[in-house]
Amino acid sequence: MRKIKVGDDVMVIAGKDKGKRGTVLRVIDTTHVVVENVNVAKKHQKANPNQGVAGGIMDQEMPLHVSNVGLYNPSKDGADRVGFKVLGDGRKVRVFKSDGEVVDV
Repeated sequence: MRKIKVGDDVMVIAGKDKGKRGTVLRVIDTTHVVVENVNVAKKHQKANPNQGVAGGIMDQEMPLHVSNVGLYNPSKDGADRVGFKVLGDGRKVRVFKSDGEVVDV
């Protein structure tokens, strides 16, 4: 079970985009994630009329290391660390370290 999954609301805690919030779009591997509207780079795209691709300068989200993002905790109004807990019915869920609140519903 991963601490950060696709669709999670995360906050950047280190780097040039520190303080920005976004949703995880992709998990590249165990160490990198792509977050919506964070770590955006310019990509020069060549036109390809056969595939209907327009040319120009495009904005593209680049991967971030998972150590530079933290799961957003609404009660804390900031990033928080994540741990795991096994519930009484045997389910393994993610919990916030600061208050023990369950992340997964």
